[in-house]
Amino acid sequence: STMRERKTGDPPHSSTNLSEGKEKLRLKQEVGLISGVSLIAGTMIGSGIFMSPEWVLHHMGNPASSLLIWAACGLLAMFGALSYAELGTIIKESGGEYIYILRNFGSFPAFLFAYTSVILVRPAGLAAVSLSFAEYAVAPFYPGCSSPQVVIKCTAAACILLLTIINCLNVRLATFVMNIFTAAKLLALLMIVVGGLVLLAKGQTQSFQNGFQGTAAGIGAVGVAFYQGLWSYDGWNNLNYVTEELKKPEVTLPRAVMIAIPLVTCLYLLVNVSYLAAMTPSELLASGAVAVTWGDKVLGSWAWLISLSVALSTFGSSNGTFFSGGRVCYIAAREGHMPEILSMAHVRCLTPSPALLFTSMMSLIMIMSGNFTSIVNLFSFIAWFFYGMTISGLLYLKIKKPELPRSYKVPIFIPIIVLMAAVYLVLAPIIDQPQTEILYIIPFIFSGIILYFPLVRYKCHPRFLQRVTLHLQLFLEVAPTARDEN
Repeated sequence: STMRERKTGDPPHSSTNLSEGKEKLRLKQEVGLISGVSLIAGTMIGSGIFMSPEWVLHHMGNPASSLLIWAACGLLAMFGALSYAELGTIIKESGGEYIYILRNFGSFPAFLFAYTSVILVRPAGLAAVSLSFAEYAVAPFYPGCSSPQVVIKCTAAACILLLTIINCLNVRLATFVMNIFTAAKLLALLMIVVGGLVLLAKGQTQSFQNGFQGTAAGIGAVGVAFYQGLWSYDGWNNLNYVTEELKKPEVTLPRAVMIAIPLVTCLYLLVNVSYLAAMTPSELLASGAVAVTWGDKVLGSWAWLISLSVALSTFGSSNGTFFSGGRVCYIAAREGHMPEILSMAHVRCLTPSPALLFTSMMSLIMIMSGNFTSIVNLFSFIAWFFYGMTISGLLYLKIKKPELPRSYKVPIFIPIIVLMAAVYLVLAPIIDQPQTEILYIIPFIFSGIILYFPLVRYKCHPRFLQRVTLHLQLFLEVAPTARDEN
């Protein structure tokens, strides 16, 4: 493979270019260091830390080994993010894995990633987090009983629609929401950490005695435990999806990573210790919502604060997922791998509103069905398959093209470790205990071949699509955007 030449011209558009003869539309560089840290930390801290601990403990079999998994997940997320930071300073384009796979390996694998991510992975992840938000948000209205599914799904849909409005109106408004909710969720986690430290000071350490007894030894069990832990760390790569909207990306990207991920890792470890200080392993495994059980045991009549905190946390994480997920759709469309209308931006708000609306629509469809655990396994399998491909691209650039300008370099052993971990996480669960959802996803990925050759390779576009694109362009008040030429 050879790295593709950067295109500096605008892609051809069959529809009317509303900005023709004027300055080309570009997304604004509105994301600074604080917003960058908030985007990473705010997306990472979502529903996972409040729902995944019981599953990590279930697969590992004891508290000590489950804490090791949480620490290893944080280290792996840090290594992955540092590797991506170097990629982001070489290829200064938004789109994350999509744009890196495109520039290193070409159009076909990049299309398969975009097809899988835009149609399935990103909407499924957003739907899962929105459903978690809805479950905690409506819980106080149904004390003593489970909330009706129709109420939960309607609340999740309302959450996605609200996020669509916020993100379509203004990038600065979306980042402001991220900053506020990130601060709120950090305070919530600090409350749990302080409560746990108080319990430890009182001598509640029984959960940590004989901590490694009964450790699971199967490679598949460890792999699935990693899936559940890494779900809570998902978002470590989100800043690479909005590289073109970063202020001084060569500085902001590495710094934001180095601040956000160690902060989140330390908080996650301390929160897990707090859970185990308040509950025995058997109580934690029996809990449907670990954070709520912790609140009932530690806070008593103030336990409602936990439900509120989790609702705020998951809403903020949904916003970060939506903010970055819409950019994948937008960049893929700009490169000709998705319908042209999705590559356009609103002429006044300067947001990729068609891509955001499409992501919203797919997420609303996903809400109609889905299971938290199966979505996590599905998401993690696909994610680490493409993470491995992206990291192999970085290794290729480091070995074959060391002369390319870059403001930040990661030691080569770090991407090698990430690549080895990605191979393990993809193969181990398949070999040891294949999950049904994983077996389904492989044919789905390769079904993209059917669409790629006629629509992308040979550009067989029905004429009526041009008319539809023009009418949508006028209705949504959007125009083609220029590619960043940095």
